[in-house]
Amino acid sequence: MKLNILDSQNDDNPLLALSLLIFGVVILSLQDALIKMMSSETSFWQLQFLRSICNITLLILIAYYTNGLKILFPINWKPVYLRAFMMTCCMFCFFSASPILSVAQMAAGLYTYPLFVSIMAFTILKEKMGIWRLSALILGSLGALMILQPWSHDFIYVQLLPVLAGFFYGSNIILIRKHCRKESVMSLTLAVGVMFLISATIGTIFFEFIYISEAFIKEMPFIALGWPQLTMIVFCFAIICSFLNLFGNLSLAKAYQSAESSWLAPLDYSYLFFAAIWSKLLFGFWPTTMNLVGICFIAFSGILIAWREKVKKVVR
Repeated sequence: MKLNILDSQNDDNPLLALSLLIFGVVILSLQDALIKMMSSETSFWQLQFLRSICNITLLILIAYYTNGLKILFPINWKPVYLRAFMMTCCMFCFFSASPILSVAQMAAGLYTYPLFVSIMAFTILKEKMGIWRLSALILGSLGALMILQPWSHDFIYVQLLPVLAGFFYGSNIILIRKHCRKESVMSLTLAVGVMFLISATIGTIFFEFIYISEAFIKEMPFIALGWPQLTMIVFCFAIICSFLNLFGNLSLAKAYQSAESSWLAPLDYSYLFFAAIWSKLLFGFWPTTMNLVGICFIAFSGILIAWREKVKKVVR
């Protein structure tokens, strides 16, 4: 049974892109909150290993019974696996401090990615930074400061990790739009699964047999443990996260292939709203007023950048 949605995308389809993006954002924000909830029961490497094995298995089964296994192989493997590497770095930075940080802090840090896209465009691509982009950069930076609150006596440097995740996520967005448009979402998602599996294997071996530090385990237990005792609860949880992760990433990859990123970016910020909802439902925690203002600043800065890019494209 052939599924056209799994093939490469040549033409824009805004309605499909919108539906897929909202669906992907909802289930990925749920997955992220669940991982934070279960972080005391497993390790990042163990969860990553189990989830990637399940992801790869599901992808092979879906491809075999639908469009054929050839859909799993990229046309140009270099940008596809570079993008997968960026996503691997993003997930490590995003989840490594999840036992310590709130869902709002994690989400807001990740969604600083449009700021990094603007900075990279100015420094690397030599694009001009006009007043609108500069204003958005300042506004987003203020929002990040309101979330991080480096002046607070409670500030810890691991709060910067989700912001670093935003840098890697921004790199992923650029790669998928500029170099991976003709790739199937299955090949894009499989590449991420393969990179997750490789990184999880290396991390497990390193922290289980090479670098063992009780002090580091106490400070950052989610990443400092290699392979804690595997329980049935953790195993089932990994399978659930695999389904959420797989279909969420398939949806987002297809969405960004199906419409301009400048049009989708404002809608992508609904992740911050859903992250706050899951935080309240699962942890009974609602962001502080300062956090909410910071989230609004970050969201508005991203929307401003996306709107300005769309205007510039129309003018051209």
